[in-house]
Amino acid sequence: MNAHPTQSTLPEDDQLFRLLRQVEKTPDAPQRATAEALNISLGRLNAQLRAATEAGLIAVKARDSADRRQRVSYALTDRGAEAKARLIKTFLARKFSEYAALHAELTGSVSDLVPLKYRSSLMQSNLAPIPELFVSYDSAQKLKVEAAELTSWDLSPRQICDLELLMNGGFNPLKGFLSEEDYNGVVENMRLADGTLWPMPITLDVSEKFAESLELGQDIALRDQEGVILGTMTVTDRWTPDKSNEAEKVFGADDQAHPAVNYLHNTAGKVYLGGPVTGIQQPVHYDFRARRDTPNELRAYFRKLGWRRVVAFQTRNPLHRAHQELTFRAAKEAQANLLIHPVVGMTKPGDVDHFTRVRCYEAVLDKYPGSTTSMSLLPLAMRMAGPREAVWHGLIRKNYGCTHFIVGRDHAGPGANSQGEDFYGPYDAQELFKQHEAEMGIEMVPFKHMVFVQERAQYEPSDEILDKDDVTILNISGTELRRRLAEGLEIPEWFSFPEVVAELRKTRPPRSQQGFTVFFTGFSGSGKSTIANALMVKLMEMGGRPVTLLDGDIVRKNLSSELGFSKEHRDLNIRRIGYVASEITKNGGIAICAPIAPYAATRRAVREDVEQFGAFLEIHVATSIEECERRDRKGLYKLAREGKIKEFTGISDPYDVPENPELRVETEGTDVDNCAHQVILKLESMGLIAAH
Repeated sequence: MNAHPTQSTLPEDDQLFRLLRQVEKTPDAPQRATAEALNISLGRLNAQLRAATEAGLIAVKARDSADRRQRVSYALTDRGAEAKARLIKTFLARKFSEYAALHAELTGSVSDLVPLKYRSSLMQSNLAPIPELFVSYDSAQKLKVEAAELTSWDLSPRQICDLELLMNGGFNPLKGFLSEEDYNGVVENMRLADGTLWPMPITLDVSEKFAESLELGQDIALRDQEGVILGTMTVTDRWTPDKSNEAEKVFGADDQAHPAVNYLHNTAGKVYLGGPVTGIQQPVHYDFRARRDTPNELRAYFRKLGWRRVVAFQTRNPLHRAHQELTFRAAKEAQANLLIHPVVGMTKPGDVDHFTRVRCYEAVLDKYPGSTTSMSLLPLAMRMAGPREAVWHGLIRKNYGCTHFIVGRDHAGPGANSQGEDFYGPYDAQELFKQHEAEMGIEMVPFKHMVFVQERAQYEPSDEILDKDDVTILNISGTELRRRLAEGLEIPEWFSFPEVVAELRKTRPPRSQQGFTVFFTGFSGSGKSTIANALMVKLMEMGGRPVTLLDGDIVRKNLSSELGFSKEHRDLNIRRIGYVASEITKNGGIAICAPIAPYAATRRAVREDVEQFGAFLEIHVATSIEECERRDRKGLYKLAREGKIKEFTGISDPYDVPENPELRVETEGTDVDNCAHQVILKLESMGLIAAH
């Protein structure tokens, strides 16, 4: 006899509950009396008793009785008692959630009559509204006036994304930026101080100067980059974190090849603030406003349509035919409706901008059945944290009312580390998600790698193709797609939709028609400006695109005349050059930059600014410090040696030699024209200018 029958042999939950309750009430009753009480036939009762007994829910005992109809008695086992208690909680949660949903529909507010212990995953999934941190409209107007007297912090783009999801409930159960105790728990074991699962530190990083101006218990105003107040925060915690430990524990390595680790060390403030947030208003978005839903707005939408099972598809890339097939299969497998839920906050540097991506999504949305598919935008600042990020994404999607979540191969992976190996294993994210799936209350639908089988003219999961040796399997990688776009080559219809390709070509024309930036770096006197001038003349001779030279001295005179030569001011000067270069690149021009740019972190930040819009070439003019000092036409090295110029690169201040520049040129023994020609050849090899 099978000691563990499949669940299908047990009665449905409501009938099982009635059976267990009746057995507990009348353990010695004849079977006929029990069947009558349950309003089922004797044969059906026997089948249910047998299944419950085999499942270990009911124990059967022989009895000494003259009545042949009453030779056995039944009793609940410990497992049966647990099952009955679980079913009671399930039924109560369902009824309370139905009440809460009705209450919300009728009154527009959350009922406070639902006992906390009955807020089960069923109720929290997509029926009842969840808590938000916003105050009422009248209170918000009053707070706006009062906040004029508060110390203000202007939020970075990432902090604005975090604050929006804190206020609208996307980061529920967080009530604000993490306290130091919560932060330590999250970093070390993915749990808040009270034990609640939460994998990602959500902290307000600020400068040391700003942090020193505050007292604990003080309220501060949180404003966007235009000064509009979004909320207030009571500062309960202030600490200087161990960022290397955070990088190791959260991202798996303290390696600045990881974009989030680079951000942590080179962009984020040195001090963290924690404390509860009071929401005044959402950040203003002027783009795709009809598709920006809060968690409660999506939950109300699901309630209205009667969607009880919703599978979310996380994406930061355009949708191609393989994605469509994948989402179709995922929805079918989960027997759920589909929510396409792309991230439109910060993603990986170099990704396609969200305006282009959303246009691509909208172009193919009619390929999906409208009655079972919807799309909404998620204002999330991704960290590319792989396994932890997958769990984080699942918790966020649960808050948005989803019951299932597609977890991809190398989900939210940032690519290769400094050793050229992937930061995370291909299935690490799926494994970590599976470990916490029950606690999270949202089910994982594993991503299947889809490939095109030419003979059958359809997409199929790679691991399910049994006749691989007899068919032609086609696939185009992301790298290959970018190459075809860059070179203006054909992208076959079996791979993507013509509408998607058309949108991508608008934003990413062939490289020979794109703007780009050439960024020279090297010691003072290395020959950067001379080569840059020669390159500018050669490019202007070719024609086709406007060329702008942003030489160090020219920029100092026209953009940064008020700046000194401290590390902070030199960084600011380079960031200004990067900003102007990114605007030139965005608008199809060529920017040639020739500053010293001694710090690798700052050069990387400029690269990220530019690569949103076009190519970035770092050219290391590798003239030795001895040769630069010998040339020293301005007499700067002599003054630096005498101590009359402080923090002089190569003498009293370090220079980070570029590790992997696109080109390294040697000027000693090589004339300027030849150096400039090397750059021209590199531009030709990259397809940025037409070969002549």
